[in-house]
Amino acid sequence: MTCLSVNINKVALLRNSRGRDFPSVLGFAERCLALGAHGITLHPRPDQRHARYRDVEELLPLVCGQYGRELNVEGYPAEELLQLVERVRPTQFTLVPDAPGQLTSDHGWDLQRHEGLLREVIARLKHQGIRVSLFVDHDQPHLELAAAYGADRVELYTEPYAMAFGTPQEAAVLAGFRAAAARAQAAGLGVNAGHDLNLLNLGRFLQIPGILEVSIGHALTVECIERGVEFVIGRYLQIVGGGA
Repeated sequence: MTCLSVNINKVALLRNSRGRDFPSVLGFAERCLALGAHGITLHPRPDQRHARYRDVEELLPLVCGQYGRELNVEGYPAEELLQLVERVRPTQFTLVPDAPGQLTSDHGWDLQRHEGLLREVIARLKHQGIRVSLFVDHDQPHLELAAAYGADRVELYTEPYAMAFGTPQEAAVLAGFRAAAARAQAAGLGVNAGHDLNLLNLGRFLQIPGILEVSIGHALTVECIERGVEFVIGRYLQIVGGGA
């Protein structure tokens, strides 16, 4: 079964727009967990325009303690964030090559170019017992290097699939993702996926064997507004459980 990790950045963005704790990031996370979500994802950026470093600290006892689920923190491995992650020790840290002012994640790591940084950071995080995943493009030619650097998993950047969904290019693009997942798994890596997955396109994507986790935030938040949290989380759980 694939695990559903709910990315709650957009809930944090709504909260920050009014300067009060409404909507509550913790409250929304707890609601998703109570409905059966397998984990929570948070991606604090340096300007903390949505998720804040404090949110990570406050979520850990709820997600990993009270509910016994997984907390996945995403982000560029800047020193301030690394120190936070080392102190909090979430279940997983997903390294993402975001520039400081980037609107959203739109590409994976160049694994050859960033070897030194990735080796150093992965070793540092694993020393703290934190599972490490690298955000990668499905057509990354050196995908196996993630295993050589010590990463546990890769997260496939799925926007190209989402853009191709429902078009004549869908089958070819999905085949490329299937091949990437197989290469990663053959190298001993677990495979996660995320970015622009939604209720419409997720079931088809999960025809790829062995996807361990999907992280879904923007679409899920919009779908909750349109259709209600209970329906949306329930439907995602059906899909990841193979009942699409």
